[in-house]
Amino acid sequence: MMEIFPTQREAILERLLAVDPIKYGTTRNYIQGAVSRLSPYISRGAVSLPYIKENLLSRFSTYQAKPFLQQLAWREYFQRVWWAMGDDIFQDIKHPQPGVRHHQLPKALLEATTGIQLLDQSIQQLMNGGYLHNHLRLYLAMLTCNIGGAHWRMPAQWMYYHLLDGDIASNTLSWQWVAGSFSNKKYYANQDNINHYSKTIQTDSYLQQGYEQLPNLAIPEALKEITQHIFTTPLPICQTPLLDNTLPLALYTSYQLDPHWRAAENLNRLLILAPSHFNKYPVNAQVISFTVELAKNLIPGIQIFVGEVEDIPALSNFPAIYHQQHPLTQHFPGTATSAKWMFPEATYRAQGFFGYWKQCEKTLK
Repeated sequence: MMEIFPTQREAILERLLAVDPIKYGTTRNYIQGAVSRLSPYISRGAVSLPYIKENLLSRFSTYQAKPFLQQLAWREYFQRVWWAMGDDIFQDIKHPQPGVRHHQLPKALLEATTGIQLLDQSIQQLMNGGYLHNHLRLYLAMLTCNIGGAHWRMPAQWMYYHLLDGDIASNTLSWQWVAGSFSNKKYYANQDNINHYSKTIQTDSYLQQGYEQLPNLAIPEALKEITQHIFTTPLPICQTPLLDNTLPLALYTSYQLDPHWRAAENLNRLLILAPSHFNKYPVNAQVISFTVELAKNLIPGIQIFVGEVEDIPALSNFPAIYHQQHPLTQHFPGTATSAKWMFPEATYRAQGFFGYWKQCEKTLK
C-alpha cells in the first residue's frame, strides 16, 4: 500500500495528534503496525522532535510515551554522531564492514528482483511512494550487505535517493549498523522472521534457513549481478527571487522547514536548493517536489533559489542574514539559530545508542 503524505499544516498536526504510543509500543515491528508516518515531516524540519515530545507528554504518561520517545532518540543520536564526526560517518566507523565482496549496487535493487516477495514489493513501494516501514529498510540493508556481500555505501545512497524522509545521518548510520561497521555484529533476518512481521507466507526463498546458517550462505543468484549506478537530482527551473534588500534574509534548506522559526518577523524567506549539495547527496524528482510543496504550504512567502548560497543576488546588502544550525549549513553567512534537541542534556561521547539512551532516560524521570 502506497503511503500518502499531505503537505498542509493542518493535516500534519492531525497526524501528530493521532499518534498512540501505547499501540506503537506493541505493534511497531509489524509492517502494518501503528507507526506514526511522521518521518518525512521530521526529516524536513516541519515538526521538531522537542515539539513531538512535548505533545506526547501532554497527552500520555512518561511510561506510556517512552517506547515512542526511545525510537525518536535513535534519530537524535544519529544526528549527534554526525555533529561529532562530520564526513567521517561516510566511512566504516567502528571497524571495516566484514565480508565485503564488492562496492557496487546489486541490480536486483534497481529492478525489484531479489526473489524475496515482500522486499520486491517494498522496492516498488519505495520507488513509487518514497516511504518504507523501518523494518523493511533493515531487511533490505541486511539482504544487500550481509547476504549479498555489498559494501553499505552505494546501496545506502540508492535508498536515500528515493526517500521522502531521507535523513543523511539516520540513513547512513542505520546501514552501517545493519552491515556491522557501526555495531558489534551484523543484523540478520530469515524468511520466518520476515513472514512473521509482515504476515506473509513465502516459504521457498533462499532465506528459509536457520539463523546459524545465514552468515555462511552463498550469495544467491538473484544478488550476484551488480552495477555502478549514477544518481542525479532533477532540480527545478525557478525564476530569480524578488528580494527586498531593506529586510533581513532567512535561509532555509530541505532539512529546515520549521514553520515556527522567526514566523512573526518581516523577512525575506528563501529555500536554498544548492546544486553542490544535491550532487553530493542526490535525491529523485519526487523528493524535490515534496520538499518544495511542503515549504510553500508551511512558510508563507517563501521563495525558491536554485543555486549556491554565495550566489544569492546582492547577498552583502541585507541588514541581517539568519539560518538554522545544522552540519550542512556551517558555511552559511549570518547568524545561526541553535539546533533544537529533544534531549539537550544528553551528549554523544562515542558510546553506543543504549549508553546515550540512559542519559535521555534520566531526564524523563
